Amino acid sequence: MDGEAVVRRLEEARREGASRDELLRLAVHEIEAEEDHYDWVGIYLLDGPTLVLHDYVGKPTDHDRIPVGRGVCGTAVAEGRDLNIPDVHAIDNYLACSAETRSELVVLLREDEDAPVHGQIDMDSDRPSAFAARDEEEIRRVARWLAGLFGDGSRASS
Repeated sequence: MDGEAVVRRLEEARREGASRDELLRLAVHEIEAEEDHYDWVGIYLLDGPTLVLHDYVGKPTDHDRIPVGRGVCGTAVAEGRDLNIPDVHAIDNYLACSAETRSELVVLLREDEDAPVHGQIDMDSDRPSAFAARDEEEIRRVARWLAGLFGDGSRASS
């Protein structure tokens, strides 16, 4: 995964006039295309106490609205931290998007650890332990850039 390359492509689209929604949509496609083991990539945006699915690439999901605190996605927001789950079947609060999913990575959309959370990048893989530390680091790079689209003193406001 090359987060810097993804950010460059997003920056280019922004310079060409892409809206925030278009950039979020482009981001999921760009991320999913980076690695074969990224089987589902989505962006959820925080709307009060609920995560709302903005866009995704992968198999359809019934989970288009997730309460904060529920499942891996909701837990990440409730605890204010990114989550890398090597075996989703080993946790009690997992919300299955697909029966084939074995691991999940959730990275919060925020510019830094003290900044507001705007949503998250949610990634599933059909492989167990699919997300290495480098995946997390590179997705975090993209998530920080995307957080800047929300106008809280950011560098990427649109």
